[in-house]
Amino acid sequence: MSKVLIIAEHLGGKLNSSTARCVSCAQAIDGADIHVAVLSDAPDAVAAEAAQIAGVAKVITVTHAANANAIAQVLAPQVAKLAAGYSHVFGPSTTFGKDLMPCVAALLGVAQVSDIMTVESSHVFKRPIYAGNAIITVEAPSSMAIVGTVRTASWPAAAGGGSAPVEAASVEAALPSHTRFIGLQQGKSDRPDLQSAGKVVSGGRALGSADAFKIIYSLADKMGAAVGASRAAVDAGYVPNELQVGQTGKIIAPGLYMAIGISGAIQHLTGIKDAGTIVAINKDAEAPIFEIADFGLVGDLFAIVPELEKAL
Repeated sequence: MSKVLIIAEHLGGKLNSSTARCVSCAQAIDGADIHVAVLSDAPDAVAAEAAQIAGVAKVITVTHAANANAIAQVLAPQVAKLAAGYSHVFGPSTTFGKDLMPCVAALLGVAQVSDIMTVESSHVFKRPIYAGNAIITVEAPSSMAIVGTVRTASWPAAAGGGSAPVEAASVEAALPSHTRFIGLQQGKSDRPDLQSAGKVVSGGRALGSADAFKIIYSLADKMGAAVGASRAAVDAGYVPNELQVGQTGKIIAPGLYMAIGISGAIQHLTGIKDAGTIVAINKDAEAPIFEIADFGLVGDLFAIVPELEKAL
């Protein structure tokens, strides 16, 4: 039987929804026994949230002052020790998971399976390559543990209603001193989080300036949506880089995605391919974004967006 250990992502005492998406992935492995590990300086609140995820058989907590902040080099030795006896160790394919899981794989001496989007069997997975232009089937060796990151946009969050027991674990691992936490700089917004929002409104280079980007914020606020942007808009300085959507930004899967003034470079399309409904507004009728859009409107965004907001 497969035993799956999922490393919980959390911040500020709150569990990130990426963890429940990893559970959905693990549930696709027949007969998997799923455990969630919470590494923190004060894990109780996060562990209680993780215990409520349906399908989780056990939550393991590791309490250490050094775990107050998610530093991959500090967490990885502890995760590697916890991994003993597990056939799979999963983390989300978010900034947190992309930082941590390669370190875990290196310590365990195995190759990582990245961006798992489909489980074919306990050791066979599908993942995107070439910026999402192709899907490859990967078979991992059955003789060693599998370390993988889960493409969270490809999996729904597992339901609640669980009541898994919470157990504290004592981990003896040598923690490095060459890496330490200095500070965290993050954007603050009253809008929904970009990676977990059900609706996202994104703007592109066609906005022309940071001041003009205000119409994107205004429409998003009217809709209760998160705000995103293309790489071109970020590179032009219209918005901060934490709003970038795409291959080198955030991979998202909202129920509704609105691309305004975005031509649709393949790197951007990679980040939104799992969205439920895609709406595109662009004055160029030949823009690639229209090839994947469910609804497209050709015209001047500076005329259309205010009309949309007025109609709302």
